[in-house]
Amino acid sequence: MDTVTPMNVIVDNIIEMNEYFADVAMGEGLAPLLVLIGTILVAFTLGVFGLLTLGAIGSLFSSSSS
Repeated sequence: MDTVTPMNVIVDNIIEMNEYFADVAMGEGLAPLLVLIGTILVAFTLGVFGLLTLGAIGSLFSSSSS
């Protein structure tokens, strides 16, 4: 049962990280805008690379007649 302790640490760190991000997102000034722009950039990047990965996997199984 040595794997239970590292998983608890990881889950605790994720919960703590969410609390820190919530504090920043509800902050003053440009902090909420910067968090929003960062979220949009990360989501867009993940979407683009996800589509590229799906295209690469699809090209592995498709036949090319050229």
